[in-house]
Amino acid sequence: MSRSNQPRAGQAIASAYASWSYAEEFFPQPEVSLQARANSHRLGLTPVSPGVAQTLTLLARLIQAKAVVEIGTGAGVASLALLAGMDPGGVLTSLDSEADHHQIARAAAAQAGFPPRRHRFITGRALEVLRQLMDQAYDLVLIDAEPLEYPEYVEEALRLLRPGGLLAIHHALLDGAVAEETNLDDEPLIVRETLEAVRELEQLTSALLPVGDGLMVSIKR
Repeated sequence: MSRSNQPRAGQAIASAYASWSYAEEFFPQPEVSLQARANSHRLGLTPVSPGVAQTLTLLARLIQAKAVVEIGTGAGVASLALLAGMDPGGVLTSLDSEADHHQIARAAAAQAGFPPRRHRFITGRALEVLRQLMDQAYDLVLIDAEPLEYPEYVEEALRLLRPGGLLAIHHALLDGAVAEETNLDDEPLIVRETLEAVRELEQLTSALLPVGDGLMVSIKR
């Protein structure tokens, strides 16, 4: 690359980041979501970005989701986003291995005005709980947990989703590590292989969205 082209490349990168930041912050976040986000950071967790949260609300509303599974509750940032978009009578089933995460997320849901009948927080190892849920009974499944278990989560999600249901995989870009094909560390390698496997599944129509830390969205045919 010639020296004269370097500033242009730098400007393009800066412009792309500015556009990404603008899109991420375009929709204001409710106060309860801001508090949940602060709780996430206090716990050392990485919540979904504002852009991902808004996308989840949109997806849930688009399909009028009544039954949703969330794998990885954290402090409830994504839980609130999903509940905001779901059918008013819908129920969110959220799984996490940490009971204190559920205590915080449950308080956030109550503060946001969602009654207890709208959500159930199940504490336990996600794969064990998922295997107890009913086949083709869910409208949307969000995967936002241990990246090394993404292949197993996808397998369970495909069983749980009804035809026309949506699969959403968070951390699909893993802070840029997934795009680095020479990065063969365990987490980016597993996430990359999971995305490629999902892309090739004939029963799914998918798109990889560069929102937040990356969101792979698929609809089950």
